[in-house]
Amino acid sequence: MDDRTQTGYLAPEGFLPQLQEELGADAVETHGRLVLGPSKPVAWAANRWDAPARIPIASIGDAAKKLRAIQRNWVLTPHVHHRRAALIAEKLPKVSAKPIAFGAPTPTAPLGSWMLLDPDTVLASARCSSAFPNGEVSFVEDRAAPPSRAYLKLWEFFTVTGQGPRAGETCLDLGSSPGGWSWVLQGLGAKVISIDKAPLDPRIAALPGIEYRQGSAFAIEPASIGPVDWLFSDVVCYPARLLTLVEKFLAAGTVRRFVCTLKFQGATDFETMRRFAAIPDSRLIHLHNNKHELTWARL
Repeated sequence: MDDRTQTGYLAPEGFLPQLQEELGADAVETHGRLVLGPSKPVAWAANRWDAPARIPIASIGDAAKKLRAIQRNWVLTPHVHHRRAALIAEKLPKVSAKPIAFGAPTPTAPLGSWMLLDPDTVLASARCSSAFPNGEVSFVEDRAAPPSRAYLKLWEFFTVTGQGPRAGETCLDLGSSPGGWSWVLQGLGAKVISIDKAPLDPRIAALPGIEYRQGSAFAIEPASIGPVDWLFSDVVCYPARLLTLVEKFLAAGTVRRFVCTLKFQGATDFETMRRFAAIPDSRLIHLHNNKHELTWARL
């Protein structure tokens, strides 16, 4: 396969086997965490490299010169020959990887990725899917208000998609305890119906705009909630059980948008992944703040 017809898929740290399994026979080459193959929807990828090109180089300076001739902003994806790669990176303009404040605009400048395949060959893509280095989004964290770090998944989702609840919209937060997601949604001005068998952190439950209902996310009926703008779920359960819950709400037609975490307990459930991915107008992605999880959204 010609490089120009390929796509590079960068696996999240620790999840190369999941990416390789997802690509199956379509995986053409693997270089560290980067797998080359045809363009297709892939969930287990932190970043996508469009049409990566092999660039012969004569020296460290030549590598930097050839990359700068293509565009300004480049991020190294470490693979092999680490010292040589670092020396090339030093000759390129610096790209900020500092944590960002939630709500700050996503960078819009093109951000390319590159790696050394051998001492004399760079593999580079000038167009990548993520505006953040190697798809790794980090935030200036709030270590006081939220009751857990789960809130970072929502911050990241809203940042990378550019979509989220607006003030006054109604959000259903399933499996909400101790309340990190409800805290984020309330902070955006949304009205939150927060459901869990376990209580919310008292500080979260006391916030205006949050209505806590004690109970199981799987026991509620859509009719008992009524129409909502968003359904959020970070419930700890097997993905197949989450799919049953989602299908119930889809059939009821009472939810405009969904954002749910698929939590894999033990082996990755690729069959249920495929069933989620097959739901029309939806997508599966791996966020940097996900663990052995994927985020499914229907917006």
